[in-house]
Amino acid sequence: MVDERIKKLAKLLVNYSLGVKKGDYFFIEGYDIASPLIREVYREAVKKGAHVKTEIMLPGLQEIFLKEASDEQLKFIAPHERNLVEKADALLSIWGGYNERQLSNVDPKKLQISRGARKEIHSKFFDKVAKGEAKWCGTQFPTDASAQEANMSLEEYEDFVFGSMLLDKEDPVAEWKKISEEQGKICEYLDKKKMLHIKSKDTDLKMSIEGRKWINCDGRQNFPDGEVFTTPIEDTVEGYIRFSYPGIYMGKEIEDIRLQFKNGKVVKASAAKGEDLLLTLLDTDEGARFLGEIAVGTNYGIKKFTKNMLFDEKIGGTVHAALGSAPKETGGKNESGIHWDMLCDMKNGGEIYADGELIYKDGKFLINF
Repeated sequence: MVDERIKKLAKLLVNYSLGVKKGDYFFIEGYDIASPLIREVYREAVKKGAHVKTEIMLPGLQEIFLKEASDEQLKFIAPHERNLVEKADALLSIWGGYNERQLSNVDPKKLQISRGARKEIHSKFFDKVAKGEAKWCGTQFPTDASAQEANMSLEEYEDFVFGSMLLDKEDPVAEWKKISEEQGKICEYLDKKKMLHIKSKDTDLKMSIEGRKWINCDGRQNFPDGEVFTTPIEDTVEGYIRFSYPGIYMGKEIEDIRLQFKNGKVVKASAAKGEDLLLTLLDTDEGARFLGEIAVGTNYGIKKFTKNMLFDEKIGGTVHAALGSAPKETGGKNESGIHWDMLCDMKNGGEIYADGELIYKDGKFLINF
């Protein structure tokens, strides 16, 4: 018997998040362990009249590839990957595997080569998304591996995941539409601002956001959701930031990350643990040392750090910054083979100023929108 929450999620993803319609070329990717959700999404999309294709991944293949492949193989882009970028109307990425740390012992340089090689096709696809020519959504299927990372039992983690998605509500879509309206007002307010100043423990970061668009994250591209974000003007970020939680990159943890910016670029970086990986990621390409995103988490129903940025970056009372590629819909221009989010807690004395006015303190907006 399929969990009714999975059926609800499938309907929400197909109809609300992605708006799949008759004739769409719809692609679903995920590990075989997520087959209960993949099947229900597939069923719902076929009912809509879409042309549905899947890529079901098996455990261990990615690890084998990244450990054994030559540089030539790491850089190879398969024809079906290029075709997907060109032809897909909608893409759903379902996360959740058997082992969240399967890549912990992969050479960081191999990760760098593989990511860098896919920079072009990723950029092309998300250009289409930004223009409204395609849709993408990423979501989480609860697995034992993810539950262990979050220090929960599987049942507890399922409740956490589905609860954060508001699937326990009678009409989840109506709830997300309400969130969309509330966050839309925040974005309209911030769209008019020119300078942003973030202050917290060991953090004093300023940047220009003039002319950049703030994005209302209301469950259309990430699910669950609950954040507002933009991209700073690339060469204006100045100051320093200390991230409160470990940075997670492909299952590897980097602890106590500190970055210093000058003219938009990271000029100094350190970490208490995993500093070698941090420096390797910063050297992925020229764009990896610039911020591609600055965001405020607004989902106060997510209270626990679970080492999964899909949820963690939405925690109400936090901000997060991403090094690397900029979402095109913000007007950002930075390009990179990475887009890596890191999280800073604002609940204990954190402040955000917009054009010199205090608009956010101790994890909450002060403005009545």
